[in-house]
Amino acid sequence: MRFEDGSTMRLYRQTVEDFSLYPGREMDAQELRKLQEAAGAMSAKMRAIRILSAASVSKSDLQRRLVHKGEDPRQAQAAVQWLEDMSLLDDRQTAYQVVQRCISKGYGIARAKQALYEKRIPKDLWEEALADYPEQTEPIVAFLRNRLGSDWDKKDLQRAIDALLRRGHSYHDIRRGLDRLSVDTEDFPEE
Repeated sequence: MRFEDGSTMRLYRQTVEDFSLYPGREMDAQELRKLQEAAGAMSAKMRAIRILSAASVSKSDLQRRLVHKGEDPRQAQAAVQWLEDMSLLDDRQTAYQVVQRCISKGYGIARAKQALYEKRIPKDLWEEALADYPEQTEPIVAFLRNRLGSDWDKKDLQRAIDALLRRGHSYHDIRRGLDRLSVDTEDFPEE
């Protein structure tokens, strides 16, 4: 929408229809403020939907992203509440999705906790989401077999161990994987 002074305002079709806007329509100051408020609210909702459709996000993370993208904090909060009221935004479900993604990538539980933290999932949901985290020996063994191949030396082994640590596996779990492959773990740290 273009105003007489040359300024413009981007509007969604719903807002244009709600205010019965057409070229040349006159507006008083109060009506303009209402239009600006409605346009901001619609912008926050549409941006929230785009963010939510692209990635799993928590309520807190979505609100932070909206404000970071320039939405008014009140309107960002209202957009998050709107999505939650429509059952499109659920931190518990997001926590499960994040954990399942970590499991499918072969990450250890420490990396899953880091992912939950990064997604701003409330800590009280972590325990429930991580409760069924599977035993990681098999993924570790598969990773080591793939990484080391048949001709490896101590340096290759150390690189593979470091990679597993970065993927969130504990020394204890890595030791079990190495034992399964009959690799000498005498010099391997306990924790």
